[in-house]
Amino acid sequence: MKTFYFQNIRPYLSLIFLFTPALAFALFLFLFKSHSNLQLSGVFPFVPLPFYGIAFFGIIATIGGLLDWKFHRDPLNLKIPVKERDAEALALGTGGIPLFILMALATLSPSPNIYLIPILLVLIYTVSIICYDEFVFHRKRCGPKETAFHRMLVFGNGLAWLCWMFYIYYK
Repeated sequence: MKTFYFQNIRPYLSLIFLFTPALAFALFLFLFKSHSNLQLSGVFPFVPLPFYGIAFFGIIATIGGLLDWKFHRDPLNLKIPVKERDAEALALGTGGIPLFILMALATLSPSPNIYLIPILLVLIYTVSIICYDEFVFHRKRCGPKETAFHRMLVFGNGLAWLCWMFYIYYK
């Protein structure tokens, strides 16, 4: 019974994990709006400028990921290997979510330097999984359209991460 349920949700794991950072970041800002490290205010610019970069690049990444997910369904009709779908979900779920948690903890911490090494280790792991997915599954199969979606997703997330790192360590 559990296997049947997992098989039904499996094609949607990467989509669920795709929206997790955006929703979690909005929830994070809402829950900790009064925390002094976030420097939120009631007047423009409301949030620190790097947060606008996070939002902008995060939206680009999410749109790229959504377009890629949709492209895998039409016109590819899910004719992609299960291992490829698993690699995408693995990168987003076991890399992106722990990275988000560490970044959030570092943002709220009075000593964010203690999170720097764990953040970099999870980042290296995540980049390795992304590279595996790109070089094993996408190198020969992807056309220009799907490659553009992947670049939006990867570089959008990367630039959003850099904005957040800038905020944490250079504010």
